Amino acid sequence: MIVCWSVKGGSGTTVVASTLALVHAAQSSRGALIVDLAGDVPAVLGLAEPTGIGASEWLAQPEKSARMSLQSIAIQATANLQMISRGAVSINSSRFDEFCASLQTFDLPIIIDAGCGVPDEALISRASSSLLITRPCYLSLRRAAQLNVSPTGVVLVNEPGRALGRRDVESVIGAPVTAEITFDASISRAVDAGLLASRLPTMLSQQLAGAA
Repeated sequence: MIVCWSVKGGSGTTVVASTLALVHAAQSSRGALIVDLAGDVPAVLGLAEPTGIGASEWLAQPEKSARMSLQSIAIQATANLQMISRGAVSINSSRFDEFCASLQTFDLPIIIDAGCGVPDEALISRASSSLLITRPCYLSLRRAAQLNVSPTGVVLVNEPGRALGRRDVESVIGAPVTAEITFDASISRAVDAGLLASRLPTMLSQQLAGAA
C-alpha cells in the first residue's frame, strides 16, 4: 500500500497518486485500486463525481456489522483501475485501523491519495511506502521539517527558477528523493482536461517509476 500526502496544498499529490495507480493498474494482472481521501481523483481521471457511498460514509458507520464491504463500494475508474471515492461526509479517522484491514482483502496494489496534512497513523503504519509530495519551496520544506512523522520517500515536483534542489530537500526532510517530476505543460494540459487516464504523459510515468 502506497500512501501519498503533502504538507501544502497544490503540491501535486492527487496527480502523483493517480499516476502511480494507473502505472500499477497497467503492470498488474489484477489491476489496482486508488483510494481517494481528498476528493480530487475523479476530476483528474475525467470521471463524473461519484454519488454513491464512499470512504467517509463507510468510516461513519458505528457498527462494523452494518458496514458494506469495501469491494461493494469500489467503482470502475478505468478498465483495470478501481476507485473508492472520498464520500460526502466528514471522515472519522478513529476507524482507519479497520479501514486499512478491510483494504487488504483486495489483494492488489493499493494507492491512497491522503491529500494535504499528515496521514493517520493507521495509514502510515500499514503502508509499504509513505510518499511526501513536495515542491522545492521554502514554506513547504519548513512545514515538513516541523513534523514528527518522516516519509519513506519524497516525490519532488521541480519548478523552474527555484533555488532549492534535491540535496536540500533530502537534508531538510531526512528521507530520500525517490522520484523527481519535471514541470511540463503537457502534464498540466492532461490534468486540466481530465485526460490523465486516457493520455498519461509518458514522461510522467517514467519519472515516477522510482516511486512505484
